[in-house]
Formats: sequence, structure tokens, C-alpha cells
Amino acid sequence: MKYYIGNTDFDWYNYLKKISPEDINFWQPSGLVHFRAIDKGSPFLLKLKSPINKIAGIGFFTSHSLLPIEFAWEVFQNRNGTQQFADFYSKIKSYRNSANPIEKNPNIGCIILTDPIFFNEQDWIKIPENWSRNIVQGKTYDTENENDKVYWQIVEKLLLKYPSQSLEVTRDQIPIYNKYMTNVRIGQGAFRVLVTDAYSRRCAISGEKTLPVLEAAHIKPYSTSGNNATYNGMLLRSDLHKLFDSGYITVTDKYLIEISKKIKEEFENGRDYYKYHGQQLVSLPSSKYDLPDRENLRWHNENCFKK
Repeated sequence: MKYYIGNTDFDWYNYLKKISPEDINFWQPSGLVHFRAIDKGSPFLLKLKSPINKIAGIGFFTSHSLLPIEFAWEVFQNRNGTQQFADFYSKIKSYRNSANPIEKNPNIGCIILTDPIFFNEQDWIKIPENWSRNIVQGKTYDTENENDKVYWQIVEKLLLKYPSQSLEVTRDQIPIYNKYMTNVRIGQGAFRVLVTDAYSRRCAISGEKTLPVLEAAHIKPYSTSGNNATYNGMLLRSDLHKLFDSGYITVTDKYLIEISKKIKEEFENGRDYYKYHGQQLVSLPSSKYDLPDRENLRWHNENCFKK
């Protein structure tokens, strides 16, 4: 199993520890390079920078995306590690150099971690002996290597003290994390980013590409046992999202759009929406695992759509 140790500053860590979020944005200021060091669900250890040089927490890697800083703030808010957007922007700016100056709304790298655990200070772990002082961002480790395996066992033992919704931990068995790598709970922020990227940043109904007005809609609402899996989502323009949630729009299990006659009856309008009636969705995920779940679509047709 591969795991990653990432460098971070104490202020970011300390702020997030106080608010105990469901997911966090371990951001990268450059916004130039995709993060592919570990697989989805893999452990991501939080190392506090020098002079502390200790492992102080862990999260579980969900996805990586290059996002405009304003969109990253809209999605994660204070889960970016600051109370205000101005502080977030200032931190990004401080890390940029003359070769990569900050723009008004620059892209940044967003490593999304779910179910973060922040250790008590007395539990902070010494860094591995093979950690180099020259490492700027982080390093991948692999339990196929004996030394890396021994170090992971130290982390794993400590995690028994910290319950996690991602893992089933029994009193008699230390959890083996690669068994659970596909079962990490997806937070709301991670869900929005995953759906946004799965649909290539285009509204499934209209094809709109303006990122600030695109939202991740749940097909089966979270409040009625719907989950944050990509297959339970569609990327929709904000007005279409509201109409979908309130039952004025639905999508059939053949990915055809249906517009309710109630729009005209109740609001004496709807011309802009009826043009989509009977059309196929114009944007769908390329991965079959991310396609809208047909059973959930039928549920929406039967339980939400205003016929």
C-alpha cells in the first residue's frame, strides 16, 4: 500500500483542527502540476514543517483538481484552512514567486482529503529516518518496502485511539487500510469537485461552461439516504439545479430530459426551459462508474418530478 507524507504549516493545521471538518483542501499554490502520487482512498499524512517536523494528522485522498482560487473558496470555505477569503488569497500570494506570479483569480492545486484526523500533540510522531530536509511538498512511501511498512505500523497503531467514519475498527484487529481504500466517505466539498470534473466542467443539460454557476446536484437527495458518490450526481447550471431539486425537471433512465408542465401552469412562462424537453443530456462522464445511476434517476422520476 502506498501512502503519502505532505508538508504543511502549523497555522493551517491548527485552524482546521479546531473546526473538525468532514473534508479539507490541502492546497498547492502553483496550480501547475497534477497530484498522482497515491490512489484514491490512500492515507495522506500531515507533516508539520520545520522546526516542528512531526506527523500531526492524517486524511484520506479523494481527488486532485486544478481550480480557480475563488471557486476553491466557494466549495471549501474555511476548510481551506483560513477564516476569511482574504487570508486564503494572501497565503497563496506569499508562496508564489516571480516566475509564477499571482493573478486575480489564479488556478491552484487542490488535494482533497476526506475524514481528516488531527492528533493530540502528545501523539505527534517523529518523521521517518529517510525523510530528507530538501523535500518541499512531500514524499510517497510504500509498505512493500520494509522500512516504510514498519513506519506505517506505528501510525496504524496510533489510529486505534482516533475513531474514523471511513474505517471499521475492532478491538482485536488493527485496521488494514488497503481493505478500505474504496470505502472512504466522500464529503460535500469533495462531491462537488468530483462531479464538476467528471462532467468536464459542463452543465449536463445546457452545456454551460461558466464554472461559478455550475453546481453538483444530488439525484437522490442526501437527506433521503442518497450518497455523495459521483454516480448520484449531475453537474447542472444553478437555475436548472433548483428546478431539478424542486421537481420541475427530471432526467429519465435513458438520459432524456423532461420538463414539467407545472412550470407554465404555475409561473405562466418557461420558454427557456421547454426547449430542453425530450433532448439527451449534452454532457456525461466518460467513466461508466460515474454515469448517473439509472435506479436513482427512476427514483427521482417517481418521487420528485411534478407530472
